[in-house]
Amino acid sequence: MIPKTMTSSEVYLLPLSDDGSPQVGGNQYIYLAATSEQPIVVRFAIEGTSSICRHGSLWVNIPEKGAEFRRDHFREFKLDPDFHRTIHISIPIYHPGAFAFYTTYAALPDLSTELAERASFDEEKKTTPRYYIDVAPRLRLDGRPLPLEALSVFSIISKFMGKYPNDWERHLRGISDRGYNMVHFTPLQQRGESNSPYSLYDQLAWDPICFPRGEQDVQDMVHSLKTNHSLLSLTDIVLNHTANNSPWLLDHPDAGYNLKTAPHLESAYLLDSKLLELGDRLGEMGLPTDLKSTDDLDKIMGAIKTECIAGIRLWEYYVLDVENDAANAADSWSRGDITIPDAYAGLNDLAFLKSADLKTQTEFLKKHALHGNDRLGERHRRTIDGKVGAALLTAVLGPASGGAEKDAAHNTLVSMADALNVPFYAEYDAEVADILQQLFNRIKYCRLDDNGPKMGPIGPKSALIETYFTRLPRNEQTAHFDIEELVLVNNGWVWGGNALVDNAGPQSRVYLRREVIVWGDCVKLRYGSGPADSPWLWEHMTQYARTMAKYFAGFRIDNCHSTPMHVAEHILDEARLVNPNLYVVAELFSGSEDTDYIFVKRLGLSSLIREAMQAWSTGEMSRLVHRHGGRPIGSFEVDDITRSDVAKKQQQSALPNANANGHTSEATADGEAEGDELCREIIRRIRVVPVQALFMDCTHDNEAPAQKRDARDTLPNAALVSMCASATGSVMGYDEIYPRLVDLVNETRMYTSESSSRAVKVGSGRNGIGGIKKLLNQIHVLMGKDGYAETHIHHEEEYVTVHRVHPESRKGYFLIAHTAYPGYGNGNGAFNPVHLTGTRANHLGSWMLEVDTSEEATKNALDDTKFLRGLPSRVVDLPGIKIDYNNGDTSIAVPDKFPPGSIALFETWIPAAEHSSGLDTFVTSGAKAAFGELSLVDLNFLLYRCEAEERDASGGNDGVYDLPGYGRLVYAGLQGWYSILKHVVRDNNLAHPLCQNLRDGQWALDYIAGRLERVATKDTHSNLGKPAAWFKERFDAIRPIPAFLHPRYFGLIMKTAYQASWDRAMALMSANVREGQWFVQSLAMVSIQQTGLVQSGSLYPNRLVPSLAAGLPHFAVEWARCWGRDVFISLRGLFLGTGRYAEAKEHILAFASVLKHGMVPNLLGSDGNPRYNARDATWFFLQCIQDYVNRAPDGDELLKTKLKRRFLPNDDTWFDANDPRAYSKESTVEEVIQEALQRHATGMSFREANAGPGLDMQMRDEGFNIDVHVDWSNGFIFGGNQFNCGTWMDKMGESERAGSKGIPGTPRDGAAIEITGLLYSTLKWLAHRHSKGGFAHQGVTRADGSSISFADWAALIQDNFERCYYVPLQPADDAQYDVNPAVVNRRGIYKDLYKSGKEYEDYQLRPNFAIAMTVAADLFDAEHATHALCLADTVLRGPTGMATLDPADLNYRPYYINSEDSTDFATSKGRNYHQGPEWLWPTGFFLRALLKFDLRRRAAQSPDDAEGRTEAFQQVTRRLMGCKEQIQESVWAGLTELTQKDGAYCQDSSPTQAWSAGCLIDLYMDAEEEQARHKTSHVAIR
Repeated sequence: MIPKTMTSSEVYLLPLSDDGSPQVGGNQYIYLAATSEQPIVVRFAIEGTSSICRHGSLWVNIPEKGAEFRRDHFREFKLDPDFHRTIHISIPIYHPGAFAFYTTYAALPDLSTELAERASFDEEKKTTPRYYIDVAPRLRLDGRPLPLEALSVFSIISKFMGKYPNDWERHLRGISDRGYNMVHFTPLQQRGESNSPYSLYDQLAWDPICFPRGEQDVQDMVHSLKTNHSLLSLTDIVLNHTANNSPWLLDHPDAGYNLKTAPHLESAYLLDSKLLELGDRLGEMGLPTDLKSTDDLDKIMGAIKTECIAGIRLWEYYVLDVENDAANAADSWSRGDITIPDAYAGLNDLAFLKSADLKTQTEFLKKHALHGNDRLGERHRRTIDGKVGAALLTAVLGPASGGAEKDAAHNTLVSMADALNVPFYAEYDAEVADILQQLFNRIKYCRLDDNGPKMGPIGPKSALIETYFTRLPRNEQTAHFDIEELVLVNNGWVWGGNALVDNAGPQSRVYLRREVIVWGDCVKLRYGSGPADSPWLWEHMTQYARTMAKYFAGFRIDNCHSTPMHVAEHILDEARLVNPNLYVVAELFSGSEDTDYIFVKRLGLSSLIREAMQAWSTGEMSRLVHRHGGRPIGSFEVDDITRSDVAKKQQQSALPNANANGHTSEATADGEAEGDELCREIIRRIRVVPVQALFMDCTHDNEAPAQKRDARDTLPNAALVSMCASATGSVMGYDEIYPRLVDLVNETRMYTSESSSRAVKVGSGRNGIGGIKKLLNQIHVLMGKDGYAETHIHHEEEYVTVHRVHPESRKGYFLIAHTAYPGYGNGNGAFNPVHLTGTRANHLGSWMLEVDTSEEATKNALDDTKFLRGLPSRVVDLPGIKIDYNNGDTSIAVPDKFPPGSIALFETWIPAAEHSSGLDTFVTSGAKAAFGELSLVDLNFLLYRCEAEERDASGGNDGVYDLPGYGRLVYAGLQGWYSILKHVVRDNNLAHPLCQNLRDGQWALDYIAGRLERVATKDTHSNLGKPAAWFKERFDAIRPIPAFLHPRYFGLIMKTAYQASWDRAMALMSANVREGQWFVQSLAMVSIQQTGLVQSGSLYPNRLVPSLAAGLPHFAVEWARCWGRDVFISLRGLFLGTGRYAEAKEHILAFASVLKHGMVPNLLGSDGNPRYNARDATWFFLQCIQDYVNRAPDGDELLKTKLKRRFLPNDDTWFDANDPRAYSKESTVEEVIQEALQRHATGMSFREANAGPGLDMQMRDEGFNIDVHVDWSNGFIFGGNQFNCGTWMDKMGESERAGSKGIPGTPRDGAAIEITGLLYSTLKWLAHRHSKGGFAHQGVTRADGSSISFADWAALIQDNFERCYYVPLQPADDAQYDVNPAVVNRRGIYKDLYKSGKEYEDYQLRPNFAIAMTVAADLFDAEHATHALCLADTVLRGPTGMATLDPADLNYRPYYINSEDSTDFATSKGRNYHQGPEWLWPTGFFLRALLKFDLRRRAAQSPDDAEGRTEAFQQVTRRLMGCKEQIQESVWAGLTELTQKDGAYCQDSSPTQAWSAGCLIDLYMDAEEEQARHKTSHVAIR
């Protein structure tokens, strides 16, 4: 047999929300970095009937294997709806870059009684925003992968490198020798006349001085970098501007913003020219040219106002030409040439203007006649439409033929235009004030400020102000251009500017307002909206980018924040076609983190440049290191990983909360999979990550430490940066301790470096920090490559300590840095000893930096005319570091001599973490085997058990864990921990009380292991012995490690155990759960949560069996645990829907055994004393028997199953459970059913056994009387009275203060609609079984002795149901129904009751009708039912539950507060329990009814309407959102009993209720049945 091959792939799970947005949190930044050479697979997970699945498609521009990436080429993946599954679409990504996805879909229409005619779905399609997936480049150096975090980048300014190749080779060898692995070259192109590296003369020409052979030299240099020096290369790419003397501008002035391509700059240009002219004329005007004070400047400012601003008549660019506009309007008026605005039908509609005031008339003109208000432009761009103005004049003055004079018309419009001009003049005044302020500040900075350049006298060589424009020469080459085309705006930057707005575009006025800090040697490039706007420029710059990508491993995008987004996207797309693994960093200072994210996501930026030299203090430096340092030490496991080995063509399964079970596999679609090939999938959840940084200790733009801080800080600053978990970098001159920032424009000297002249050795030495930098770089690269991802940073006065460790091996490096900021002196800063818990340390070395910063030394360095030199310096070894070891801990103290500029470096390890198989591996292994034999009842104990259950099981000794600072956990089992832990892990919240408790002691470990060890000794839970041993072994392994690591390893263990428990639970449940979506699985887990062994709450008084709780924690033990009504409302979903047939049968038999009075009890009573006061429980019980028979594998056998009877059959005698008559008789289930029906048919009237305060202290005496009978005129069962409450709405009034004691809030006597529906369902089923020989009895005997068959009884109900319960929409139809119009509150509904004790209660709208619709749909007129459901959807449905009463009802009180003891009769002591609060279990029945009737009406309209059927499922899905959110967020991992109005939290609600979950599983069961009936429903929507 040929062995199967195994490949491995990383799968990143990407769930999409209902609106198509990615569920990743934060800024929705998705950044993926591959850890192998295999393609990354993104697996989109989309709930099968979410909104985006309605005629939905997922569109991605991720190319197929071998295809070229095109940003605008999207592949379509149809979203085929499926109510039960999560759609999975797996798409491999073969190359790095920025990829986009979005979805299109047809919006789901509102639920309506009418089915609207469908338009073309293509016409109504909605498109979501585009979202981005950034995939990091895979860099390789010397044939091995180089993670971005391992980069150590070195910047050089090429023009200072000397002669190529000799000088260059020498410097590059020194760079490599210091441990750097990437060189950043400032632009290597030919420079413009300013000689700035960033002012490019020709983007396609190499610097002829550095590279006389041009491209060949560059190619050789880059080859030498890799092969001889083990260096990667990075270069700037300059996209925003070109040199002001670029020769190609003479042929292509349209590549810039000139007065033809950008006419809105006209006023800015005129002002600029006037300012230059004024500067030349200052002397002749008698104004100062050599400014000595602000008084001198004020004189010039006066001239600017008069000569420049007034001189160009700047206001004309803002205001209307009043006279001209008035004349045009008057002329049109005189000719009768008018235009009526579209908002008016005709001239008569303008009559109001005749009597209107001037303000109204002016507003009319502004709204309907004003043109040119979109932007600033040419003079008097703002104009009044003459014909609309004429219409206004006609309305005010009448037609010209009426005798009014043209002059009068002219003057009328002048007054209006003057009024309209008022705000425009105000706008002008404000902007002139801005212009003057900007000019004043700039001239003052340049001429007067101490921190400015002190430019000296104003004259021909030193203009008054920098020009904003380059004026191309007028010559033979440019003669064919208009003069306006030869004026090009220069580039620059704006303080606080919006990076997403073109500052030279029509919507910006920064050039006019003089807000630009201009670069006079750089002409701003104009790309327009696409290549068609500037074809030559786009082609030229694209060729430039391709050439750079051909040779360099990375790009640094200069001035990225000013680069048009669409331009940068195009350039990078083209570059990545040449070099797919292009490393892209950006100089991005947008001033907004949100804006930064936009650039990063859309461009796929690998890193953003961040600068350590921006820190102004030790504390700020500590903050920067913290930001780039990685995750905190002891962080929780970063990735949510699952591993599965599957055939590539096989569907995948994953974490329960990972939304697995998909449909589409891109691996298969791409044709990759081999039949016998196995793929090991490592499935990760995408997590929130910060934008990666390239953290520079100093950049070529930064002042040197000797300028900005203290030269000695060069060493600690470099050391701190090198300890960060990000790419790091430096610049030539930093290690050498140059005294000043190198002027990249005007400097002419060449680089010198000690490292370039001799081999670099690790350790102390002279002339810079090269020897130490080599060690720091070696450690940084090692930590980056090996994944040392956790860091602890501590700031103490002048010190910063950094401890960076590997999350698994726990090996690390520890740095003590004594920073050097001005004023720190020479002492050791009184630094306290460092304590490293459970950690050993090896001292690698301690050093201090000494620098001669004297004036003489500085002068000597600066006065060298040939070479750039560093300050005299030396790195000195510092002895005296003291390391003490005590009880496994390490203490480190610095010596007395440890001045600012000193560092100490150590390697560390944790002996207790050195496990033979790796501690992480060990603690996460073995769970599948340990948990693989557990039963569902074992899992109930392992996962859940609230306080009362835990006390019950332990004889009162044990409860849930009490977490200091948090409170008691909700469960003693794993869910109690995991409900907290999942959020703590997600947020890496190491400050949470749980983490603190784990650090403070090992009580949690003892509690979890001890609890399982104790219960495993009992026969009932002996299977838990293996999990107990598993926990003990894992906890014992982590006990010795330092306490600060306990949260991390506790998290790993608990997550592993929880996952294994979940997997075991799914394995024991039915396939529809196991293969269902996460919500179904979460609902199914509630069946485990609510079903367990409880000593005081068994189903039998003398035998311990698992029992179903009504809810937790309120209904957990003793008499309160088992309620007949709750059990049988919950049973279908929680047991039958999960495949737990044995438990379902046990509960049916247990309640059948206690049938009395023809009723199953409401309270089972674990002591054998059930209470029979529920009129509805029996009918839910009989419905469950029907469901069991129809669904269970042994369903038919149930009816013949025998059971012992607690009471005598057909005998109302009460006796105790230990009476010899108890359990002395035997019946079959079939006999029990017949007895129940016969007793109801005959009628019952009895008083509850043991009636009185001992049974119910709230009830009045009359309430203990139970009466039930059938009205044989309609077949309905009636019962109850006004003093008891025999249905699920069973709140008895309790308040003596309010006078409500003994008066039910909702007596619901009469014929409750849900009982009628359930009765009909049972009768119809039994009639059918009898006809097939499956039930022995044909019918029942009435009280008068006559017989009636089940079929006839059912028919009697059906004949009368609509007449008795329906309240017609139209009063005209009342005669056809049993309706009292005087009592009707709302029409088009079904009554809640029929003939109750208070007539108005019949007509109350409550959600109970949906129960009857679900089990007895054929009782309802389809049209009436649909209307009633749509009405309830609007009126009753809340975010999660159904309001229990119509908000329009006078009794509506939607806030349940059980503790309230007021005089309010309606609400005191919670009497309004069912008078408005929103209950969750009716939601299940409502949605079942909605689905049933919606599908029926669609099938009636069009039997093959698959699209309509999908819409019906989606309507239901939309209404489940609140429940899905609640079960995810609830610490109880369930659905609550009820909420207040609009889903608000109710503190008195039971937080997890069996029926709330069970009734929603019912919904999924119905949906599965419906889909099985219509195989065509699961087709692709086109």
